[in-house]
Amino acid sequence: MPACANPRVPVKLVFDQSIGQVFVTRVAGIIVTPEIIASLEYGVAMLQTKVILVMGHSSCGAVKATIQAKEVPGQISALHPHIQPAVDQAGSNLEAATKANANIHAGLLRQTSTVIARLLNEKKVKAAAASYDIVSGAVTLLD
Repeated sequence: MPACANPRVPVKLVFDQSIGQVFVTRVAGIIVTPEIIASLEYGVAMLQTKVILVMGHSSCGAVKATIQAKEVPGQISALHPHIQPAVDQAGSNLEAATKANANIHAGLLRQTSTVIARLLNEKKVKAAAASYDIVSGAVTLLD
């Protein structure tokens, strides 16, 4: 499960799971990078993970920073090109852009990983996008 690096997104608690029950990759903005893809391929190929959930969250700072397009310190702006397609699609609405980002990266994951694509075609893995509301704790599956 790709999830944001934000500590307000406690994946194991959200899904009421203990240690060893959820394979999680975390990166700010839930962007799909070669390292995230490789980690998820390991999860599905070696650990038999059955579901990949690309989960964005409300009030995402990485998406907000991309919308604002302000100068930021260090390498934080390296995230922006990966998130910009969602902002282009959804505009300046933070919630809409965050959901678009999860959908876009779930789609990229399905398309760019031959391992995951094969397992999806064989119906051995499912991949979806979701949004986590940090206030209510609710998770909503996206299209």
